[in-house]
Amino acid sequence: MPGLPEKAALGSLARRRDDDLLGALRRAAESSSGGTATVLGCLVGPTASLPSATPESRACAIWGLVVDEIGKLGSVVEPREHFVLLAAFRLPPVPDSGWAPTLGERFGQLADVRGLFGGRKPLSNTPMNKAWAGALEMLAAAVAGRLGHLEGEDWLPYVEIGRSAMAGTLPGGGVPEGFRTPSEGAQPVFVARMLVTVVMHRRTALRRITERDVVARQDGLDGYDVQAGTGWSGNLTELPVVALWNCRLVAVPGEDPGDPVTARLRFRRKLRLDEPYAFVSEALDRKLDEERRWISVKVDHHGVAPGGLTIRVKFDEACLPEACWWYAEQLEVERLRRPAPGDPRLLDVGDGFVQHTFEGACQPREEYGIAFRWPER
Repeated sequence: MPGLPEKAALGSLARRRDDDLLGALRRAAESSSGGTATVLGCLVGPTASLPSATPESRACAIWGLVVDEIGKLGSVVEPREHFVLLAAFRLPPVPDSGWAPTLGERFGQLADVRGLFGGRKPLSNTPMNKAWAGALEMLAAAVAGRLGHLEGEDWLPYVEIGRSAMAGTLPGGGVPEGFRTPSEGAQPVFVARMLVTVVMHRRTALRRITERDVVARQDGLDGYDVQAGTGWSGNLTELPVVALWNCRLVAVPGEDPGDPVTARLRFRRKLRLDEPYAFVSEALDRKLDEERRWISVKVDHHGVAPGGLTIRVKFDEACLPEACWWYAEQLEVERLRRPAPGDPRLLDVGDGFVQHTFEGACQPREEYGIAFRWPER
């Protein structure tokens, strides 16, 4: 592990005094030799297969991969190891004074995080340095493992993650800049990334897999709620929701008979304010005779970062729609209205795979999705 080039490259990024990490990666992508490119080449090199690769998109892709892997590690490592990664790469939650220029100074800022390094405030950076040594090795191994498997269009989701992360859309406390105030009952999370993959069976959404990277908006947050239907008899296997990764399913019946049952995806630990967490769930549609005309995401929380929401649909090869388009913040009657030919919202159905990433911020209390028109029977 000491000789792993990815470890040296990530360590070099973390030790930079300037905060233009994306610029360093972009310059490495522009040049194949000398200076920055020599150290960071092992990171940006594999991004050359990115479709229509530019130095900017390649830099965003590798930065998105690093941010994504840090988020995943945050769910399995000790909080101190996660926080040293956040400080090293200047990720939220950001101190009120902003992250300091040097790595040592940023580690010193972590001493003020209550309870992170025990009951007493550390007098030196020794605990942070020990946590950093282990965290850097784990991050380097995770990044190196992904670099060996990503190629071509596999990089596209990471480009969006990188752009969202650099936009600074996850400030600590209050309503994120550019977002509306959520409703009183909104779930206390801000979503950095949401990837929804839907598998259709004929005209029904048979499976819906949702990957979420969220940031807690309050201390003690222990789960995320999804509506699971009505008429529940008390058997968890009857719920059309499955916890796939980093969470477990807990049912919360409604207060009155007939009220929707809430499926709570319980986290593995309670989160601090502004602490990130990643988890994956699946929804199963057992009404195979029910025709779907859209795939929708309701923003019942504090919003989704710009470029953070991607919806993908795999249609049944034997049952393709005649038209498909994306919509945002529209009434039901509007979203069902097929756009005119040439409208940029139209999506090419092709061989049955469609995808759209919503470039702007997804606002609380709104819906975003993909709609489709079926041929006449």
